Formats: sequence, structure tokens, C-alpha cells
Amino acid sequence: MSTTATSVPKVPMAKAINMGLRRAMEADPKVLLMGEDIGSLGGVFRVTDGLVKDFGPDRVVDTPLAESGIVGTAIGLAMRGYRPVCEIQFDGFIFPAFDQITTQLAKLTFRSSGQLEMPVVIRVPYGGGIGAVEHHSESPEALFAHTAGLRVVSPSNPVDAFTMIQQAIASPDPVLFFEPKSRYWDKAELDVDVPADTSPEAIATGLHSARVARPGTDVTIAAYGPTVTTALAAAAAAEEEGHSVEVVDLRSISPLDVDTLAASVSRTGRLVVAHEAPVFFGSGAEIAARITERCFYALEAPVLRVGGFHAPYPPANIEEEYLPNFDRILDAVDRVLAY
Repeated sequence: MSTTATSVPKVPMAKAINMGLRRAMEADPKVLLMGEDIGSLGGVFRVTDGLVKDFGPDRVVDTPLAESGIVGTAIGLAMRGYRPVCEIQFDGFIFPAFDQITTQLAKLTFRSSGQLEMPVVIRVPYGGGIGAVEHHSESPEALFAHTAGLRVVSPSNPVDAFTMIQQAIASPDPVLFFEPKSRYWDKAELDVDVPADTSPEAIATGLHSARVARPGTDVTIAAYGPTVTTALAAAAAAEEEGHSVEVVDLRSISPLDVDTLAASVSRTGRLVVAHEAPVFFGSGAEIAARITERCFYALEAPVLRVGGFHAPYPPANIEEEYLPNFDRILDAVDRVLAY
């Protein structure tokens, strides 16, 4: 008797997040979604498509155009035992809620000596590469990573997105969940029958653990979110030139898994950090400083950074000149190998 292997379907990242949200809502009736046009429209990227039909408008709430009000309401709901998941429609729209996030949401647990938990997730489609207009292609993750009391994570692929959104929702702390919108349509095999581990231990470690996406021996590239795919392409090209490049997908920006990255750099002796946000005072600067401290005697070259320029995000027709593309990352690999 012959057996036929069950194929695992390929799912785009937007759908994977949708499936993760659904799984979390099914598991806990206190989980609810809030945001502009997330109900019958399903969100501008259709990430919440179909959820209002199955869970109703009381749990998939179409809000007014008021980001400060969305986050402020979520804080009140968290105080009453709910687990709200807020969608910020585009990255550049988060700034009206900046005060609520950084002076209230991030600090209430500390202010209450731990008596108040703030299990709030703020989903932020971020980054460029989709030809959007002004205020629709920002990368503000460093602003929130700088704020104590917030967890900041960014998946790079559908499998991580599915698991990490569930772990973020289960977290007792507020989580900024940055979704790379240019990767929403990237597909990967996703076995939804494998449950996400949402135990406290998994949230404390798994949600914030980096992973080696590609092993190598000569150079390490550290990236997260939308830049991981670009870094992998650069590593593949470098291999054709005889260079072995390891790619570390950081996954979490705050807290930062320095141990995994330091172990990689100790093996390779060189590090390139890539992210779409501006290099100036960006997250790459913190990573470079920490690795220099931890791996000073292993480093054979300075840590190099590749990212956006210290300028407002440009018009869509020249955004490819601004983003850390394949060629710029590969050039940094060549330069760090030249030392």
C-alpha cells in the first residue's frame, strides 16, 4: 500500500499574520483587534481579512482616524484584562500616538510596581519598497527600541510572522510588532498544525531569539525584517566570488539577542549590519557598539553599517537609491573583507 505525503501549503506573510491573529482570537476571548478599516475592508493590506465575519464587530473594531485614541483606548482595555491588538495603518501614522506609547503604555507597569500589566500589541506595517507616497514608508523602530518598557520585534518571513504574532499577543508586556510591508507577499511553507509556543519561557526567549538564516565563515551580516531577504541574496552572490557569508536574522530589536550575534562574529571576525532605517543614530549603531565590546579581540575589521541616508524618505521613483539594496550590502561585504 502506497502513502502520499501531505504537502504543506505556501502562504504569504500577510496571510500568515492573519492566521496567527485568528489562532490567538480563538484561544482567548479577551483578544480583540482595533484599527482603521480593519473590519469589512480587512485592512489596507488585507491582513485582517475575514476576521470580522467570524468574530464580529465587537472584537474586530473599526476605529476613527485617531491613532492616539486607538492606543489610549487599548491602554484602558488592557487595564480591564483585555489583550488589544492595534493596527497602525502605515508606519508614518504612528507619530500621533507617540506620546501614548512612550509616556503611558511603556511606563504603566513600572509606575504601578508591576501591579498593572500592559498586554498590548501594536502592529506597524513599515519600510519602503512598495512605491508609496509620503509618510507611508518610514522605519521608526529605533525610536521605540530606545524607550524602556517596550518590546520591539520584526519578522522577516511568513513562518516567523505566524508564530511571533501569537507570542506577542500572549506577552504580558507591550510589543511593537513591525511588519515589513514589502515582504507581505513573500511566500513560504507554513504548517499551521504546529502550535505556536506561547508559554512565558517561549515569549522570553523564542520571541526575542535571533536565528542563523545562512551559515558562513568569512563575514556576518546582521539584519531584520525586510532587509533579511536582501542580505541573503547578497550572501549568495558573495559565495559565487568565493566568500562565505553568514546571515543572522535578529528578529527582535529590543531586547536584542547579543549572544547569538556575538557567537557568529566570533566565528567570522567581521560584521556588516543592514537595516532600512537611517544609519545615523540607528539600531545598527547600538549593535555595532555592543559587538565591539563583546568581540573586540575576535574582530578583524571595523563593524560596517548599511542603511537609509540621513534624510527624509524620498519620493517613490528614487526610493531604490535610498534603500540598502543588494549592491550596497555586497559592497560593504567587499570592504570589510579588504581590511
